[in-house]
Parts: sequence; structure tokens; C-alpha cells
Amino acid sequence: METKEFNRKMNAGNNGFLHIILNLALLAFSIWFTIRLGKLDCVLDADGEPTVWLLLPILTGSLCMFVYILHLCGFMIVQPNESRVLTFFGKYSGTVKENGFFWVNPFFSKVKLSLRARNMDVEPIKVNDKNGNPIMIGLVLVWKIRDTYKACFEVDSDVRTTVTQNATHSVKNFDSFVRVQSDAALRKVAGLYAYDNMDREDHEVTLRSGGEEINERLENELRKHLEIAGIEVVEARINYLAYAAEIASVMLRRQQADAIISAREKIVEGAVSMVDLALKKLSDDKIVELDEERKAAMVSNLLVVLCADESASPVINTGTLYQ
Repeated sequence: METKEFNRKMNAGNNGFLHIILNLALLAFSIWFTIRLGKLDCVLDADGEPTVWLLLPILTGSLCMFVYILHLCGFMIVQPNESRVLTFFGKYSGTVKENGFFWVNPFFSKVKLSLRARNMDVEPIKVNDKNGNPIMIGLVLVWKIRDTYKACFEVDSDVRTTVTQNATHSVKNFDSFVRVQSDAALRKVAGLYAYDNMDREDHEVTLRSGGEEINERLENELRKHLEIAGIEVVEARINYLAYAAEIASVMLRRQQADAIISAREKIVEGAVSMVDLALKKLSDDKIVELDEERKAAMVSNLLVVLCADESASPVINTGTLYQ
């Protein structure tokens, strides 16, 4: 999106230390005229009115004092990763991003904007995922101002007034705007994905398994929402994800059931491979010759032992297999 921002370059005429010297000279000049007034207070005409020689120092001294006070309003200090947006009676006059101590036109309105990265922890909100299940999801956002013109004039924001170095600065606060837009972007992204896969055969990306892909999608969505304010999204990631309280217990039981089924499948798969290995070992080493019926009995006993939840109790058979 096109921007109207431009950097205002500071030159030697904007050197703050030079203007301090000029300011002190004005102060000394005003004091000198004040002293002169004390010596000329008896210069009156025949009607008892002050003569021109008395009015001239009074006007000059008052003018010098007014210029001195007005001159003080032009000083400003720009810290690293800070900026000042200058407006002249409602007209945008550029942004100062150069660091240092400067003096500008006292009639400039100076709005302070921080260009530093800021961190925001968005509290978990309740939303519905792709399957309609209520979930709680929160995010951590790192952002900073990239375009000062958009930040000042494209969106409305809270304004705080601070007084520093004998100057008054307006400081814009975008926390409320960023929080509302982050909430909207988070709701949209959460509605595009399921919390997790109900079907273990399904390999679709979910909020739990998506990882970097979900965070990247969230960052792109946040950029769309915050671009109007000239805000750059440095990083965004989901830091809280859980089912809502009303379905948490039910989903926990489902997850436990899935875990038990998966564990049983692994146990059975391992038991079958072990039985197959035992039969092949007995046959290859010619330890014992088993007919099909005895193999079936051995397989049954081994599966019971290997797949049981409890340890098997040995039983000594003193008879034959057919008794």
C-alpha cells in the first residue's frame, strides 16, 4: 500500500546545542533590557506620560522575552528507535527518525512514536474450530511501527501527553487497536482448522499438529489486519490451546480411548511377530516337531501371555496336550 511518509532531514540549522546558545543570548538580552528599564523609569514628559525613549526599551524587552519563551518550545530529543511526527497547523511536515538533540519550528506539533519492538500477550479467547468444537486459544505477538504516517493519521488511537525536557509531547498508544485486531485474526485462523484429528487416519493439518504452518498463517492474517496502521508483525505464535471447559472432560476420555487403542495395536503387532519368531526358531533349530494343533495351542498361549495386562501365572501340565 502506498504511503505518504517521508523523513525530514536535520541540518546544521536544527542543531539543538547551537540554539541553546541563541536562547541564552536572548535571555541575557531580556535581562539587560529589564535593568535598563529600572534606570529609565523617571523619563517622563510634561504630562507625566512615559516618553518614546522609555517605551522603546519596554517593547523591545517584552518582545525578547516572548521570543525566548517561544524559542524554548522548539527543542526536542529523539532517542534511538524513536521518531517525531511533525505537523504544521494540520499539515504533515515529515517524520524525524534521526537521533540527537534538535530544534525545529516552535509551531510544529510533535507527536512521539516509538519504533521499538513491543510484545503483547493476548489472553485466551473462546472460539469454535473447524468442526464446531469450542476451544480456548491465545497468542503472543511481537510488533512495531513501520509507517509513522499511517500510524498517526490512518487510524484513531489513544493519545497520552508527556512532558520531557521542558517540552510537551503527544504519545500515541496502539495497544487497544492491536489487541482488537489480534483477537479478530485469531478467531478467523482458529475457525479454519480443527483442534486435532478425530480420525487417526486423517493427516489434515490441525491446530495441535500444524506448528509453524499455523503460526505463519496467523502472521499473514495479522499483517492484513494491522497494515492499515503501518504496523509490522515481527512474530506471532499460539501460546495457549485447549478445549473449552464444557467439553474438556469428554474430549479427554476420547483421547484416552485413542491412546489405549493405539497401544493395543502396538502390543498385538509385537506379540504376533514374537510368536512367529518363536515358531520359526523351534522349527529351524529342530528343537521339537509340532503339528498344526499344537502350534495353534502354542500361539494361543503365547498371545495370552504377551497381550495380557497382568503377568501370567505358570501352570505345570503333568498330562498330555490331549487330556
